[in-house]
Amino acid sequence: APHHAPADPLDRVLAYVDFRRALVSDDIPAFTCLAGTLAQEVHATAPDIRDAAAAGIFGHAETLEPDIAAAMEAHGIVPDGWSAASLARHCQAVLQGGFILAKAANDPDLAREAIDHLGRYVRHLFGVAPAASREDPK
Repeated sequence: APHHAPADPLDRVLAYVDFRRALVSDDIPAFTCLAGTLAQEVHATAPDIRDAAAAGIFGHAETLEPDIAAAMEAHGIVPDGWSAASLARHCQAVLQGGFILAKAANDPDLAREAIDHLGRYVRHLFGVAPAASREDPK
């Protein structure tokens, strides 16, 4: 995936956010997450499916942790109440939440909006200037 290419670990994290945004298309089922949908639907009634969905979601979040931790170190970030693991999980929460909003409104722009906010949030945590606006907010 292209987000692994940058040398700077923070650039890799931000490239991941951009990569996830680029995956959002007008075909909502094509970019949303089956594991997230399954977790929402069967968490109380099908523990094996819930656990498999959790493994996928949390496993994916864990792939972000090394880059986030390296970015914290490289940029001299001393977190106040957060960690590489918690930020990685937050990324998944924002993505999954954006997918839900896109489905509920049948509007993929809501997923893009959530991901754009995620990028701004990560930049804020690391004290990095915001990226140029992609378009005017609605």
